[in-house]
Amino acid sequence: MIRRRQFITLLGGAAVAWPLAARAQQREKVRLIGILLPATADNREFQARLGALLQGLQQSGWSIGRNLQIDTRWATAKADEIRRHAAELAALAPDVIVAHGASTVGATLQATHTVPVVFPTVGDPVAAGFVDSLARPGGNATGFMSFEYNLGGKWLEPTGTGVFGAIQSVAPVLGIEAIPLNVRDADQIKRALSAFARPGNGGLIVTPSSLSFLHRDLIIALAAQYKLPALYFLRPFVTAGGLISYGPDEIEQYRQAAGYVDRILKGEKPADLPVQAPVKYELAINLRTAKALGLEVPPTLLARADEVIE
Repeated sequence: MIRRRQFITLLGGAAVAWPLAARAQQREKVRLIGILLPATADNREFQARLGALLQGLQQSGWSIGRNLQIDTRWATAKADEIRRHAAELAALAPDVIVAHGASTVGATLQATHTVPVVFPTVGDPVAAGFVDSLARPGGNATGFMSFEYNLGGKWLEPTGTGVFGAIQSVAPVLGIEAIPLNVRDADQIKRALSAFARPGNGGLIVTPSSLSFLHRDLIIALAAQYKLPALYFLRPFVTAGGLISYGPDEIEQYRQAAGYVDRILKGEKPADLPVQAPVKYELAINLRTAKALGLEVPPTLLARADEVIE
């Protein structure tokens, strides 16, 4: 049996050890990242992009459950759902919000002027008012552009206002007339493409926009129906049945976005991180679609392709 004095002595010894044990068991600070995506949770393309982001964060030493918590919101492409999820994420005051595209970035910046926002892809962040300039964003957002304007000229070689301007400047050199089709919904897309296809001898360039994503299947189906060779700005259009695409590798941009998230979590500010243009572009061609359109793809173009669907 332990006597009272012995017990007090033991207790005193334990009291010395407890703070050391407590310090040893303290967990690393957990940071919260909100992710806002204009898609549903079963969207494979966005699942792949999200996977690249998480992989990039892991490579920088961030681990879910140890020092990182992720709140992913699959907001669909509906504007009211995007606004709702953006407001809910902002209310959580996370350390960073990652938002894809102009629709989610715009809603997020309306919901918060203080939480850092990183966009893996946005068409023209300056024109949209998301940043002051590419070199010095100035506010609480930064990230990566989905294209450069001179890419519009490259889109014409295989076959937004700034993009059309670039296309229009190159078209006469190639003996092509560039005609803008201003559409806002599915019905207008149907009417515009029907009228455009009537004279024949035309082709379609689908420029980056949330509308293009939302009505991707409709645009691809109409291009096939009216026998319109169509050039798209991202590979998923081609895997869904489109003819050809030339645009940035968005998986790579999500990995790069992870680097910006890492730098912000370590103390840097979005205002000081320049908006970057894509560093890697990919060319995809769907030969099945080309055959259905009666087109023969030049071997030189096939040789340059990153992906050919047969």
